[in-house]
Amino acid sequence: MSPGRQPGRRKRAAARQRAVATARGLPGAGGGTCRGAVTAEFAVALPAVLLLLAVLLAGSAAGVTQLRLEEAARAGARALARGDDAAAVDVIVRRLAGSAAASAVASDGEWVSVTVSGRVPGAVGSLLPWTLSARAWARGESSGPSAAARVSRPGSHLLQGLAA
Repeated sequence: MSPGRQPGRRKRAAARQRAVATARGLPGAGGGTCRGAVTAEFAVALPAVLLLLAVLLAGSAAGVTQLRLEEAARAGARALARGDDAAAVDVIVRRLAGSAAASAVASDGEWVSVTVSGRVPGAVGSLLPWTLSARAWARGESSGPSAAARVSRPGSHLLQGLAA
């Protein structure tokens, strides 16, 4: 081998070693300008991910609350149509929708309605005045006193459960 070829081969080997060390992120390898970039990107992305998670959890809490309110309104309307009074309807509504739910009973001829409203639980629900409601109608049964006679005027039985 000629002595002139050795230095070129050594230079190429040294350049290859520097490239491998830079790709691995080893200190002192000449690639120190990118150190900490992943940490900075993570610090920027983490609040966005947490905000997205909070919005998803608040939305799912609102969905579950709406389903509970609708079920409570349907059960209350069925009970009122069967002949139960407004106090019994309130007990049914509070059992299904929670103790903070408010109910209103109204009648329109032979049709009765129960409106149930409540706030969304959780941190977002307490920060925002996010109140949901559901209404169910039922036709009063013909046996016994009519449902319209049991409810004196629309909205006659309104509970202030939301103030709690």
